[in-house]
Amino acid sequence: MEKEAIGLLAKAAAIAIGGAAPAIAIGWIGSKGLEAMGRNPEAASKIQSTMIFVAAFAEAIAVYALVIAFTIK
Repeated sequence: MEKEAIGLLAKAAAIAIGGAAPAIAIGWIGSKGLEAMGRNPEAASKIQSTMIFVAAFAEAIAVYALVIAFTIK
């Protein structure tokens, strides 16, 4: 394989894995957060703000993967 082809495959793998993992994590966070809200509706505002905060961290991982994909040569 040529060096350029290997670089393109590495970029594709980095963004595919780096995008899929946070997507799964955000889905799991939402599922568990809604489950917790269903069990304790009085704490819904605290749970929701924590969910948004943690989802932002999970989304940051996807941004890091994008940066890595752009830096691979």
